[in-house]
Amino acid sequence: MSSGGVRFTPHTPLVQRAMETVSRQPTETPALAREVFGLMQAPPGLASRLIFDLLGADARFTVDADGVWSLVEREPDGAGRTRLEDTRFAVVDVETTGSSVTAGARIVEYSAVFVERGEIRGEYTTLVNPEAWIPRWVTRLTGIEPGMVETAPRFRDIAGRVRESLEGRVFVAHNVGFDWRFVSEELRLADSLMPEGPRLCTVRLARRVLPGLRRRGLDSLSRYYDVTIARRHRAGDDARATAAILLRMLEAADRQGIAYWDQLEDWVAGRSAPGIENPSREGLRA
Repeated sequence: MSSGGVRFTPHTPLVQRAMETVSRQPTETPALAREVFGLMQAPPGLASRLIFDLLGADARFTVDADGVWSLVEREPDGAGRTRLEDTRFAVVDVETTGSSVTAGARIVEYSAVFVERGEIRGEYTTLVNPEAWIPRWVTRLTGIEPGMVETAPRFRDIAGRVRESLEGRVFVAHNVGFDWRFVSEELRLADSLMPEGPRLCTVRLARRVLPGLRRRGLDSLSRYYDVTIARRHRAGDDARATAAILLRMLEAADRQGIAYWDQLEDWVAGRSAPGIENPSREGLRA
């Protein structure tokens, strides 16, 4: 932005003088030109051109139809944003009859562990009658046999509770797309809808927190953070382990200066995140 070959920056003395003048009271263009440039008898056209060249693209200033300049009112830093310490998380894990929703696989066990203010604040875990055969390989992997789910609730019987427990929370899972697709489809089959809201993948978060760790599967992260999984591939145990790992990674994010949920989203997505000045050092121990 220039006038007569002079380039103005947001912190030049002229801009600072304009800010001081306008902060005291809204100021008409000719009067502002006198204060900023010392132009006592400048033609109106010249005064207007100089002031608009100086301030026209500066988002801190606004001018009305009468040529009166004032400062843009801004919310306090952080206003309207959710702090991480106030963000509520639902850490979800499901066990299923297969790996593909589109192929008709169903949930046989569901767990959601609730994380708030740096602590685990409860969970909801249940076996689910999938109304379908459980393949032997699933039983070998999870230990869940057909007889164990015969008297378990069908997903449509728990859909209301599931939806209510997810409302207003960030949906978190290790490989979040897998669990999200299954829960969304089960809710759809139950004539319900998945609550709208953000998602967080702990695999992707681990890539930012632990860039030096070669593997970021749940077993690898559990070993790294010394988290015990009592029964691997059971929804409740895997969800509790993921929640414990999430808390450790949120602590690491906090040390990077990440105070708000939108900052964490930017960081995980690889976008620049305000407040982060130093690269993560967590991975150096890996």
